[in-house]
Amino acid sequence: MSDSSSALRIVWIYPDLLSTYGDKGNVLVLRRRAELRGIPVEEVHVHSSDPVPAEGDIYLLGGGEDRPQILAAERLRADGGLKRAAERGACVFSVCAGYQIIGETYGDDADNPLPGVGIMDIRSGRGETRGVGEIVADVDPALGVGRITGFENHQGRTAIGASATPLSQVVTGVGNDGRTEGAYQGQILGTYLHGPALPRNPALADLLLRWRVGQIPPLDPSWGERLHEERLAAAL
Repeated sequence: MSDSSSALRIVWIYPDLLSTYGDKGNVLVLRRRAELRGIPVEEVHVHSSDPVPAEGDIYLLGGGEDRPQILAAERLRADGGLKRAAERGACVFSVCAGYQIIGETYGDDADNPLPGVGIMDIRSGRGETRGVGEIVADVDPALGVGRITGFENHQGRTAIGASATPLSQVVTGVGNDGRTEGAYQGQILGTYLHGPALPRNPALADLLLRWRVGQIPPLDPSWGERLHEERLAAAL
């Protein structure tokens, strides 16, 4: 946001390729929590045939299957808009396949390394076993988010380079490698919490908003906080 009168521009990238697990929920929750605080929002949906605008505030990438993931990575690299946005400091929130392709490399279905978008210092490949089920992890205390909960369904394993930081430490589940889950680098964040991770984790949604607009007032607890506590209790 360039000034207090500007709308927060939320850009949802390639819903036609990367929206396997109800990923629109992340868009809806971000919008709702911004508007409850009086922050105007402009929502932009970018299909894979469209150019990615470089002037957004928060970019969202969701999950997808192997072939759509490859196509999405190819088009994002050719387009260049997401990389330009990241270079000027925009916030990126990526899930599942979207998390893998923002890195330097990721693996195809035969685990051949393919080039990613290259905006985060991570490299992903395929593990020997599949991570499926509830995941709980404790987020880096520096981010002020606390414990997060979600559902994972992936065979990917992700190694984090020196320029990125693990998002969280696994309490139960697999995540990157059975020890850490997700990663962040500046205002770029990725996670294996599939689909609508932000409705389950309102504090994570608020982190993205703080990164873009600065301090924000707290909201009264809602269904989101109740869902968060219910899923934590079910998983532990």
